Amino acid sequence: MRNRVYAVMMLQTLLAAATYLIAKSVVNAADAFTLTLLRSLVAAAGMGVLVALRKGLPRVRREDLPLLLWLSLLGIPVNQFCFLLGIRSTLPANAALLYAVTPLVVLVLARVFLGEALTGRKVAGVLIGFAGVAAVIFARDTGPSWEGVAGDLIILAGVLAWGLYSVFGKRLIQRYGAFESTALTMLIGAGLFLPVGLVPALGFPYQVLTVTNWMQILYLGLITSVAAYTLWFYAIARIEVGKVALFTYLQPVLTTLLAILLLDQHPSPAFIAGGMVALCGVALAQTG
Repeated sequence: MRNRVYAVMMLQTLLAAATYLIAKSVVNAADAFTLTLLRSLVAAAGMGVLVALRKGLPRVRREDLPLLLWLSLLGIPVNQFCFLLGIRSTLPANAALLYAVTPLVVLVLARVFLGEALTGRKVAGVLIGFAGVAAVIFARDTGPSWEGVAGDLIILAGVLAWGLYSVFGKRLIQRYGAFESTALTMLIGAGLFLPVGLVPALGFPYQVLTVTNWMQILYLGLITSVAAYTLWFYAIARIEVGKVALFTYLQPVLTTLLAILLLDQHPSPAFIAGGMVALCGVALAQTG
């Protein structure tokens, strides 16, 4: 079973790596409010079809409703909006690398909320990892760009939301299942973002979107939100959250390779150095 989980996570990592490039392209065509709403509605529609085919969702216990609402808020209104807002001002490789510190975020959150001990290696890994992230944030060949720094910091807010979503999602998955938990948070999350994104979306000139843009939105909604989220929760249901998070280390590598091959983007030496430091910190934290 473990090999099957690892295969699933390799697929999830590949789908997630392409997400950064696709999102970077489509954010040039529409604002983050409109894109997040379109993505969430596409995901909700796709998930709704799957739910109907599986003959509905389980009844949620009253005591689990606050947790469900919290995860739904983290999954779309916070994580997805911050991602689409932040990536407008940063590179796909930067966004992927920042999301690669998810294991460190999970480590800290597990300590704060679950009371898990932090060993010396884990503490050192956290410090080294964030030093690498700081290097990535300021690694720009064109000189300091506060717009770019702001984009990276917004991405980090999304990373924090994703870490919380992963840590607290474990309990929901154990009670209702991976697909069911993903479907519930996806559908409710779309509803929570609707009042926020509706006004910008109603005023958006949709004629500017190309066929390629609509295909990109479909990818973000169906492949990233529905498929990749479900695969992520599938793995969390079967192995430790920390081991699942390890696969995010591969995202910046795959995203950078795809960017070089498809977009002719080349990371600076400072970016490469910062990335190596960040990933070394993550690896060290996992050995503690």
